[in-house]
Amino acid sequence: MITIAIANQKGGVGKTTTAINIATAMAASGWRTLLIDLDPQGNASTGLGIQNAAREFTTYDLLMGEAALPQVAQETEIPGLDIVPATQDLSGAEVELVTVDDRTHRLRKALAAPQTGFAGYDIAFIDCPPSLGLLTLNALAAADTLMVPLQCEFFALEGLSQLLQTVERVQQRFNPDLGIVGIALTMFDRRNRLTDQVADDVRDCLGKLVFENVIPRNVRLSEAPSHGLPALIYDHNCSGSRAYIGLARELIGRLPEKRKAA
Repeated sequence: MITIAIANQKGGVGKTTTAINIATAMAASGWRTLLIDLDPQGNASTGLGIQNAAREFTTYDLLMGEAALPQVAQETEIPGLDIVPATQDLSGAEVELVTVDDRTHRLRKALAAPQTGFAGYDIAFIDCPPSLGLLTLNALAAADTLMVPLQCEFFALEGLSQLLQTVERVQQRFNPDLGIVGIALTMFDRRNRLTDQVADDVRDCLGKLVFENVIPRNVRLSEAPSHGLPALIYDHNCSGSRAYIGLARELIGRLPEKRKAA
């Protein structure tokens, strides 16, 4: 199973929207896909139509060792896509984990537990909270690689610098094999000259690490979560959906050759 953390400590950059739609696109491409909601806000769960009452087992139970992956993973309405949902209980996990041994490796151990057997998944995405706390560190310690959604605005560049420094520290202390699969430019507005300038600056700095496909500002992308659906299902033909389909193709091209679903 390839595990990809989707992280950016800055909020409002389209991180959860990216997690939902890239996971949906991968499932539609034939990959048996798991989305792990590691954000106490639980927006990825809501965006896939998982109501609070249906979240019997959550990422909190997984992190605290109270349930194994096969128990916490739930089917979604998207064929080939399961989710480990989150509730506000997860916000307490960060405090509880402070005194726990191996507190930064709880998620990694849960995913590698013998009873898990990776549950037959080809790929897993971890939707991280907008912070660099213990939950995000758990995701980075468990992940093979990192995808960074980056909003095309000036302050996003400062946040990216902080995140890259954190990745270096994680590589040194917790997960030497952690890589960065790519930077995804989000909320791209061609009518705004600053958007183009920021995009050019990021590409000049990081080169081919930046995905070619950019995610535009799109009303349908914003509407879809209120219907409990990914944009790819809510409006398959909108510009946002087409952009995520292109991004998924590009992501597949960057992944190592590993077993795909039949």
